[in-house]
Amino acid sequence: MLLELQRIDFGFHQEAPILQGFDMQVAAGEFVALLGPSGCGKSTLLNLAAGLLLPLAGAVRFNGAYLHGINRNVGYMTQGDTLLPWNTVAKNILLPLELRGTPLQERMDSLERALKLVNLTQARDKYPSELSGGMKRRALLARSLIYGPPMLLMDEPFGALDAQLRETMHQELLTTVNRLQESVLFVTHDISESILLADRVLVLGGRPLRVLEETRIPWGKERRLDEIRKTGEYAALESHVRELLRIADAEQHAAARA
Repeated sequence: MLLELQRIDFGFHQEAPILQGFDMQVAAGEFVALLGPSGCGKSTLLNLAAGLLLPLAGAVRFNGAYLHGINRNVGYMTQGDTLLPWNTVAKNILLPLELRGTPLQERMDSLERALKLVNLTQARDKYPSELSGGMKRRALLARSLIYGPPMLLMDEPFGALDAQLRETMHQELLTTVNRLQESVLFVTHDISESILLADRVLVLGGRPLRVLEETRIPWGKERRLDEIRKTGEYAALESHVRELLRIADAEQHAAARA
């Protein structure tokens, strides 16, 4: 198992605990979506996996080793545009390797692979202000993957995109991570996004946070999203997950009033 959260307790001072005895696993090569209401604790799970937060009790294990600080074996992509405006696409993508002190030739070789992977070779010398929304997302994805992390953490990375561009990025993301055999832990509150992209969806709710249901997605790795959307199986699965999310929302509102 690549990522394991084992009996995790977590919370902030003088607030109700966010997690109590929480367990979660992600296997190598698996795409897991965390679906739940805004503010329920999904991003907390990502930050625990990244080592940006440490549990009050329990343990986080990554690739068999206990995590006690920053996890340098994951890439982290958020919803925000964190490209440096004064740097070109190439320099933005190279930043993690420069911070790690990677030798120059190795950096250049990795850059060429990353640019080709996300179809940005022709845009390498452009600045962020010259890029479309989709090109910015691809540059951020390349920067998250350039040092070869076995897992990608994604916190609503396409939330700011319009619907048509989001659909394009969904297929591009799947193509990229499947080519690299990458594991993904993906936070979203979008039902369609979760069941189109993931191998497994964890519907989360309550306080302390718990898994209301684990849903395994039947499409397989080589899926065509435009075809899946037309099927009755997709419609039924979306309806089922929507009801689970309705329950999660109701529980969260009840907990806030308590």
